[in-house]
Amino acid sequence: MGLMEVPERLVGCPTKEETRGSSMKPRERGISGPNSFFGTALPARKIIEYEAGDTIISQGEECSDVHHIEEGMVKLTLVSHRGRGGVLGILSAGDFFGESCITGQSVYLTSAVALVRSSVSKIKRKVMLRLVENDPEASKRFINYLLTRNLRMEQNLIDHLFNSSEKRLARTLLLLARSGAGGKLSPIFEKISQDTLAEMVGTTRSRINFFMNKFRKQGFIHYNGGLTVYNSLARVLLD
Repeated sequence: MGLMEVPERLVGCPTKEETRGSSMKPRERGISGPNSFFGTALPARKIIEYEAGDTIISQGEECSDVHHIEEGMVKLTLVSHRGRGGVLGILSAGDFFGESCITGQSVYLTSAVALVRSSVSKIKRKVMLRLVENDPEASKRFINYLLTRNLRMEQNLIDHLFNSSEKRLARTLLLLARSGAGGKLSPIFEKISQDTLAEMVGTTRSRINFFMNKFRKQGFIHYNGGLTVYNSLARVLLD
């Protein structure tokens, strides 16, 4: 008997909002911030909630705001002049995007799309500039964050250039599972389709399904209404 087909969507426990149903339009949530350094250091800003699939910023739009992810997960995408698209990175709570506007960039060079339901704050360019110019601690942390994120994106590029699609999928699942508090492994409780995983990994959905079945058979992942990734999946990266 062949391996069982993995469900196209990796469904976890629905949130309270999902059980009640919600509008697909972004809605403003007022002024607040997360429990982190930047949650208190960032000036008052508007937080907007996005549903999975909503576009937060679009490539080529006027670059006027820095964005900070309060909750959720966002993918950065780029489309070439020839129409070829790709995923540049996956960001989660605590990450920034659109920060190139503080360097004088006039338009966004990438698009940002919510992978799952996400809360994202918008900070005006001038406000963010004042923060990094006048608060040495905030400036230091922001620079360290940017350097760390750039290193992560370099590692992603190396991963795509030199690793097999199986290893890229394993690394992607581990990164997604560790995107929660403290970087600890946790169930992927939101809905992420195999098509999305294929786009992130750079392969086909059928290959994703094949490797997901393989990982499950080996005991590296488990799903039953939700996807759980175990630390043992890291063994795939060592082969």
